[in-house]
Amino acid sequence: MGLKNRREGGPEQQAAGPDIGHWRQRLLEEVNLDDLATLDMAQRRARLEKVVGHILTREGPVLSTRERAQLVRRIVDEALGLGVLEPLLADPSVTEIMVNGPNSVYIERLGRLTRIDMGFANEAQLYQTIDRIVAQVNRRVDESSPMVDARLPTGERVNVIVPPLSLIGPVLTIRRFPRAFRMDELVQMGALDEHTAVLLGAFVRARLNIVIAGGTGTGKTTFLNALSGFVPSSERIVTIEDSAELQLQQDHVIRLESRPPNIEGEGAITIRDLVRNALRMRPDRVIVGEVRGAETLDMLQAMNTGHDGSMVTVHANSAEDTIYRIETLASMSEVKIPYDAIRDQINNAVNAVVFLDRAVDGSRRVGEVAVVSSGRRESIELTPVVKFEMEPVGLDRVVRGRYVHRSLPPELVTKLVFAGEAVPAAFGGTSQPPPPAPPRPAGNGRAPGGPPPGGTP
Repeated sequence: MGLKNRREGGPEQQAAGPDIGHWRQRLLEEVNLDDLATLDMAQRRARLEKVVGHILTREGPVLSTRERAQLVRRIVDEALGLGVLEPLLADPSVTEIMVNGPNSVYIERLGRLTRIDMGFANEAQLYQTIDRIVAQVNRRVDESSPMVDARLPTGERVNVIVPPLSLIGPVLTIRRFPRAFRMDELVQMGALDEHTAVLLGAFVRARLNIVIAGGTGTGKTTFLNALSGFVPSSERIVTIEDSAELQLQQDHVIRLESRPPNIEGEGAITIRDLVRNALRMRPDRVIVGEVRGAETLDMLQAMNTGHDGSMVTVHANSAEDTIYRIETLASMSEVKIPYDAIRDQINNAVNAVVFLDRAVDGSRRVGEVAVVSSGRRESIELTPVVKFEMEPVGLDRVVRGRYVHRSLPPELVTKLVFAGEAVPAAFGGTSQPPPPAPPRPAGNGRAPGGPPPGGTP
């Protein structure tokens, strides 16, 4: 291509030139794929950027340095990654990417949805990106299988739905998960206060069964990750998820992931199957990413059969609604159990509910912590011990408020004390651990160094 032809047209036309697909095809013609196979990802990117630079020098439009760098990056992203989505995936402030057809892309940043000036060249390019994602998990998406859940190698959760179920074209949703936050970091971010963090740490170490509840996008998985940091490293933990998202920091962690059916509709392994299998793996704790069906009953059974300290998440609108949700989900099992029996299971299995809320300004925080204070053969009773009281929202639309703490029920205080945990002063305790128990007498009833019981030696 002559220099005159390369300089014809306005700046926008020069920057665009032939479409990205053309340059990607030229790149494939120039590069040696066998050589690329021996390189790691960083080396491949560097090699391809160099080759694309030579191609654009010979054939490409005349561009400024910035425009040229952007074009090179887009071509390489299209060849190696997910095309126009790569810059969004590289932005740590973006927590969700929503593609509503080839020309409409929204992102969530700092809890707020924003439409961005970016899109795919056409529907075929969007389908190509979707195929590249689902191929990594040996799935396919087409009219016969129009819905797919997948996971990127870097951990992002992906949902795809295409026509005829979607009336606006292919819809792609990517949920990104930030790095694993520690509980003290969540305190600094305002997700909860220090007193509540200390209390929840005592709950975990005392092996109480905890349910983390909240709506979509309230940070249940992030909070579960942080809460699991209180689990002693000496324990064996089994995690069960639909898409592996938990990032536990302990060494002895066994991660299990469910499997959808294959193209023939066979081979599915459900969360319920994994919960049952986990009970045969000698777990100290079982952590389920989310219960949404009949597996809830199996989880309650696990909590009631010696697997104390288990944790699970569930979608609910409040702490009180969480109990009713668990009751309903447990009744979805093919095993027909009376509601009274399910309530007894919940009374014995669940010790505390942590409800997470998402405010109007996009902030996420602990909205309530409630403990189960009822017993067997009693109606389920929740006692709130932590409550976030929100102030009226001002013109700046920033949510402010304070945490209110209440005393723990006596039964729960006894459990914490017998587990060797201090009850924080904000919840009616002394903030001091219980004194060590005196040494037990020797087998003959004689205290070490003392006379035998009932008389003198």
